[in-house]
Amino acid sequence: MAYNQFSLRKAVRDFDLKVVEVENFLPPIEPIMPSHLLSETLKQNVPWAAVGSEKARSEGIINPVLLELRRLLPGQVSVFSGEEFNVDPSRELTGYCDFLVSKSPEQLFIEAPAIIVVEAKKADISTGLGQCAAEVVAAQIFNKQNGLCGSPVFGSVSNGTQWRFLKLEEQTLTINLLDHTLPPVDTILGVLVWLLQPR
Repeated sequence: MAYNQFSLRKAVRDFDLKVVEVENFLPPIEPIMPSHLLSETLKQNVPWAAVGSEKARSEGIINPVLLELRRLLPGQVSVFSGEEFNVDPSRELTGYCDFLVSKSPEQLFIEAPAIIVVEAKKADISTGLGQCAAEVVAAQIFNKQNGLCGSPVFGSVSNGTQWRFLKLEEQTLTINLLDHTLPPVDTILGVLVWLLQPR
């Protein structure tokens, strides 16, 4: 079974997670102005992708935003799109992540620590919470397998214009009930950069 077969209920049960629902676990975060390239890309892409398929939203909105992280943090992060992330087949933690951000400059393969997992959805982002939860559990296990323990792993389920964030610390899965919206992209960029800061 792959990540996309997990409901939130199944992920919580299978991985013995405690769910905490909050309006917003993020502190006040300074927005980050996008580059001219990202601004123009989103100006062209959002009207087209927002009424399109999951793939259109993923490629047209989410991918350009995540690639902006590489420009904002040169040589510090890598962004993987559609990468196979088989961590623990015995626990059904196998399959492909829509996007994974690692706090490592290595781009040829995923290197720990895996910090952010982003799951793309076409419409109702709540349907992706289980899949994203399983993927952040996998990222946490992957980090531990590579000797990196204790730091939280973050996830987001997004349809491009709405981003819902979650956090996994030990066995506690904290889920925001309020979504961050795009536009404007500056708030999303601020959040993503904050997620990558040392804890």
